[in-house]
Amino acid sequence: MLLKGKTAVISGAASKRGIGRATAELFAEHGARVAILDLDEAASAEAAASIAAVEGGAHLGVACDVTARASCDAAIARVIDAFGKIDILINNAGITQPVKTLDITGEDWERIVAVNMTGVLNLSQSTIPHMRGNGGGSIACMSSVSAQRGGGIFGGPHYSAAKAGVLGLAKAMAREFGVDGIRVNSVTPGLIQTDITGGKLTDAMRADILKGIPLNRLGDARDVANIYLFLASDLSSYVTGAVIDVNGGMLIH
Repeated sequence: MLLKGKTAVISGAASKRGIGRATAELFAEHGARVAILDLDEAASAEAAASIAAVEGGAHLGVACDVTARASCDAAIARVIDAFGKIDILINNAGITQPVKTLDITGEDWERIVAVNMTGVLNLSQSTIPHMRGNGGGSIACMSSVSAQRGGGIFGGPHYSAAKAGVLGLAKAMAREFGVDGIRVNSVTPGLIQTDITGGKLTDAMRADILKGIPLNRLGDARDVANIYLFLASDLSSYVTGAVIDVNGGMLIH
């Protein structure tokens, strides 16, 4: 088991078909005790209860609004109180909106940026002081192929901008906190089959998209969870400031 004795915090992990939930389940399979953070406390608790306990104890579900620093501070304090330490932070929470540049309102911009980029900063700020005092840790941040190619299928330009901001933020944190034993990396998924994309793809859209994916399939949540596992584990002990593509070859650069 790659994460035996470790503790992990995963934001945006309550959704049953989401990348966060798949990551929580995989981390538990590898021995980690997991704290699931999401907006809804009941949904977070239900998700945590659905995962089999590990040697360190049961998992934890906590309400957290990543756009609010105070909410992040409170959530992390609860996790530390319950687990005693945090070894891994997965900044996974995100939202999207399929609109064009001229249709983006001020409220749209602020909401998309707040969740996807500012939320990464908030939760990292809440967690890093503890990691610093505990000998280090691993932070992985959710970006997107849309940040690299200038747009996606279900995300507008504000989504691309926010996800591009995550890449810069993660690299800057990697440079700043490497001396403290804290590694910070990013993951850039392509089109992954989750609740966000579920029901939105027609057969014609799917066939057209697959033409541009050398591996000839859409990604599953577990595909991304596997990369989060690599970044959380000692297998990546000399990896920081990296961007790992999980897109089936949709973007090769």
